[in-house]
Amino acid sequence: MWRARRAAVACEVCQSLVKHSSGIQRNFPLQKLHLVSRSIYCSHHPTLKLQRPQLRTSFQQFSSLTNLSLYKLKLSPIKYGYQPRRNFWPARLAARLLKLRYIILGSAVGGGYTAKKTFDEWKDMIPDLSDYKWIVPDFIWEIDEYIDLEKIRKALPSSEDLAKLAPDLDKLAESFSLLKDFFTTGSPGETAFRATDHGSESDKHYRKGLLGELILLQQQIQEHEEEARRAAGQYSTSYAHQKRKVSDKEKIDQLQEELLHTQLKYQRILERLEKENKELRKLVLQKDDKGIHHRKLKKSLIDMYSEVLDVLSDYDASYNTQDHLPRVVVVGDQSAGKTSVLEMIAQARIFPRGSGEMMTRSPVKVTLSEGPHHVALFKDSSREFDLTKEEDLAALRHEIELRMRKNVKEGCTVSPETISLNVKGPGLQRMVLVDLPGVINTVTSGMAPDTKETIFSISKAYMQNPNAIILCIQDGSVDAERSIVTDLVSQMDPHGRRTIFVLTKVDLAEKNVASPSRIQQIIEGKLFPMKALGYFAVVTGKGNSSESIEAIREYEEEFFQNSKLLKTSMLKAHQVTTRNLSLAVSDCFWKMVRESVEQQADSFKATRFNLETEWKNNYPRLRELDRNELFEKAKNEILDEVISLSQVTPKHWEEILQQTLWERVSTHVIENIYLPAAQTMNSGTFNTTVDIKLKQWTDKQLPNKAVEVAWETLQEEFSRFMTEPKGKEHDDIFDKLKEAVKEESIKRHKWNDFAEDSLRVIQHNALEDRSISDKQQWDAAIYFMEEALQARLKDTENAIENMIGPDWKKRWLYWKNRTQEQGVHNETKNELEKMLKCNEEHPAYLASDEITTVRKNLESRGVEVDPSLIKDTWHQVYRRHFLKTALNHCNLCRRGFYYYQRHFIDSELECNDVVLFWRIQRMLAITANTLRQQLTNTEVRRLEKNVKEVLEDFAEDGEKKIKLLTGKRVQLAEDLKKVREIQEKLDAFIEALHQEK
Repeated sequence: MWRARRAAVACEVCQSLVKHSSGIQRNFPLQKLHLVSRSIYCSHHPTLKLQRPQLRTSFQQFSSLTNLSLYKLKLSPIKYGYQPRRNFWPARLAARLLKLRYIILGSAVGGGYTAKKTFDEWKDMIPDLSDYKWIVPDFIWEIDEYIDLEKIRKALPSSEDLAKLAPDLDKLAESFSLLKDFFTTGSPGETAFRATDHGSESDKHYRKGLLGELILLQQQIQEHEEEARRAAGQYSTSYAHQKRKVSDKEKIDQLQEELLHTQLKYQRILERLEKENKELRKLVLQKDDKGIHHRKLKKSLIDMYSEVLDVLSDYDASYNTQDHLPRVVVVGDQSAGKTSVLEMIAQARIFPRGSGEMMTRSPVKVTLSEGPHHVALFKDSSREFDLTKEEDLAALRHEIELRMRKNVKEGCTVSPETISLNVKGPGLQRMVLVDLPGVINTVTSGMAPDTKETIFSISKAYMQNPNAIILCIQDGSVDAERSIVTDLVSQMDPHGRRTIFVLTKVDLAEKNVASPSRIQQIIEGKLFPMKALGYFAVVTGKGNSSESIEAIREYEEEFFQNSKLLKTSMLKAHQVTTRNLSLAVSDCFWKMVRESVEQQADSFKATRFNLETEWKNNYPRLRELDRNELFEKAKNEILDEVISLSQVTPKHWEEILQQTLWERVSTHVIENIYLPAAQTMNSGTFNTTVDIKLKQWTDKQLPNKAVEVAWETLQEEFSRFMTEPKGKEHDDIFDKLKEAVKEESIKRHKWNDFAEDSLRVIQHNALEDRSISDKQQWDAAIYFMEEALQARLKDTENAIENMIGPDWKKRWLYWKNRTQEQGVHNETKNELEKMLKCNEEHPAYLASDEITTVRKNLESRGVEVDPSLIKDTWHQVYRRHFLKTALNHCNLCRRGFYYYQRHFIDSELECNDVVLFWRIQRMLAITANTLRQQLTNTEVRRLEKNVKEVLEDFAEDGEKKIKLLTGKRVQLAEDLKKVREIQEKLDAFIEALHQEK
């Protein structure tokens, strides 16, 4: 029974202790509580009287937990005159529970206060980044769609950062050890509670002793808490006093150092997120790239916008102010680092470079977009340059340099023609940049005199666009006063609403500038008259052209991490590195695009309406054909006309060829063959002279002359078909093009070289034949001879008339007079005619004595003449006399065919000259037939092939088409086509832009 009561009492004590340690207040009346409980609630209760129980001589070991086996309890030595009693372990358990309660409570309060204080300090140290939210691209806010943020959250922050947030465990352990020593040394030993086998009075004494010890322990704990509070107050007072001793400068330095470390930490986090995003985007794009043959890929937004700008540049080569679509215009002084900044943004060394010389000779439009591979390609080429390979980079730089030199006209240094280049790669910021030639102050040797003015006009033309973003590049390593571009930019954008200022080579500037505050003034725009939307400082390498982009980026980050400009807050973290610059420029570019693109689309709609109205009023019955469509129409007409050459009849070809060939060779036949042979005295000598001269002529000149005649005849017929009016269907807008095609085709066409050899054999055989088969051929030869001689006689008469002047009829009728020289020629002619009348069979040449006689006769009449004048006059007088005699002989030979058949036996009539002309006539007919066959079978087809090649070349040459197809109608149709194309592309771009939103 007494064991059960003792166990109940122990349970009540434990329950009261647990309830008190948990801080739970009960509404029980104090009188109803157990004695021990009342002593806990009120230690000064009047009924509380502690008495020790009487000592018993007999005792036994016991435990209040009746269900467990009994353990032997260690007996403590009896002190204070008390008899030894048994140890009671519930008291020890209660003491431990009280100790644990204060340990937990103290740890929670101290740790929470320390954590809150550390968190507030970190919160104050973190900069307010809400004003710079525009720097972060849009995809960062949507990054949870692509990156597992839960995984990243678990990885952040690092263990070192968590250790700083945790409370000082060493101090807590020291305090807890003091408490432990205090509790363990509060009594010299464990209190021994002894109980007898019976008696309720022993239980009462036992309860009183236990309650007294608990009250004593509680008082000691309260005293220790008071001491701890006093120590904490003294520590906080001394710490505050010590903090007040720290100078303000050290505080500022410490805060700046912490701020810089924080900014760098967030920068590293952002770079890591960007890298992960770049890899994920690359995987997504590669996945799309694998299915390129199975489905049509949708164009990216920046590619659509770039196509609009390309069409606009073709539509308006002079860069009219109607084009107000945004692009990033990169301007700066020569060698200021424009190209290097662009290469850092494009993440590849794509531009040609040279030390001190002008490398950018024409604007280069660079369209940056995302893609699975880092490649570059030109607008008008399908070749892709792999920017990860050095040989492709070298080839790309060489190609850009060649295109620049090709654009520059002779006598110029720079050109306004734009080179369009697309650069794709994972992680590139989407934008369109235009790199302009560097502004110069002095024209050096080798440059055109107007180079400076041309560069200024090109830069102004691009910057006048009110929606163009001006990226002003300033060299930080030179004096700011030497800058030229800042004045130009301030004129174009005086309020700085679309200008971004970039200071390059900051590493050299920090090293060379004596006062770092000067760099701060440059960055803040205090040294320049221009204003800017933002100011940035970048480092684009150490000056070594072989540096890679990654090496430059690492050097740039390392420089700014250790730079005094950041440590002294002259520059802010978002104002440095090309990475931040590209983010800011891209964000500004797209902001400008969204604000202005719809307004530009409306303006082009109005332009289209005006052009369509003008076309309807001026050309209501004509179809709107642009330059390319008109060229195709003209091409079909030209090919049809070439085919018409094959429809020319053989008779027409032979007639033209025979007539043209005789006109070419008649002079040679008369002057070099017939006249020399006719001076001979007999027929044998005549025929021998004719045969020799014909053989020489055939071997050297005749075949070549015949081919020339055939080629010229083909040209004339081709030109006739090309230029012949087609009635009402004729369109004079094609005249220039047809003429150019004709000339170029004729220039390229070459006659077959083997034709002369075969033609020489045919002509030689034809001239060897002397047999005239019938009277018809004889009469035809006589008719041919008469025509030839009459034409020569007419030419001779005209020559004599020009020599002697007008006769008496013309002098009387037309009031014309002879000159003195003509009078001398007339007197000489009359004297020579008298001599011919005396001897009609005079040879062709005058003897010396005859010349002397004529001169003396003229001198006797007062006419002074020169012997050479007498010879010239004799040549024409004798020629006329001979031709008249030959014509008379030709009339006599009309009835000589009978004698010819008998070989002129028993006849004084000799008609060898008729046979000669028959041989010539027959040779002409055979040659014309041969040339006609070669024309129709070979040369016409070759000419048609040449025409097709010329048309194909002209089709690829835009400048040639612009030059040859001109006029108001063509230009109006071209403008309509371009405006429609621009409007369609703008509408598609705006729709895609809205979908992206």
